[in-house]
Amino acid sequence: MKYENPNLFVITGGPGSGKTTVLLELKKYGFQFAPEVAREIIQERVQRGGKALPSEDPELYTRLMLERSIESYRQHTPAQRPMFSDRGIPDTLGYARLIGLSDEHFIQEACRRYRYSARVFLAPAWEDIYETDSERKQDFEEAERTCRQIKEVYEECGYELVELPRLSPQARAAFILDHLSAMKR
Repeated sequence: MKYENPNLFVITGGPGSGKTTVLLELKKYGFQFAPEVAREIIQERVQRGGKALPSEDPELYTRLMLERSIESYRQHTPAQRPMFSDRGIPDTLGYARLIGLSDEHFIQEACRRYRYSARVFLAPAWEDIYETDSERKQDFEEAERTCRQIKEVYEECGYELVELPRLSPQARAAFILDHLSAMKR
């Protein structure tokens, strides 16, 4: 069975590109968003222990990321009004390719089965705002590679990518809201 959720808009991109910051800005306008599952998994594993960390067992981490992404999708479907998702199921496929996971067919099937709005917002790698933290260990070059891989995967999955401008979070939020308004016309 295929699921469609045209009111669930993904904001994706490489790590540290300002996705969560713009989502917090959109929240000020009354929009809900589903948080990034990958970051939640890392935080949980660090607190409770376990091997499902990208550095310890990337395959297990990928499978858990897919499970949680599907749970998040289902939890927010159907979205009665526009809402956002900090990354989506195709991000898991991008990550699987980055780590060279040999079996990705189950992720590809999930990407076909669970569909977001056709328009996806891509936050490009942006060195001026990039920072590492306790969950984000990648250097900027890896963040750029991640962004390219994610872009390729979303295009392969048939999504229309709209690149966010390298502007303030407020201006990025306004850019997204302008696109949503134009879609209604």
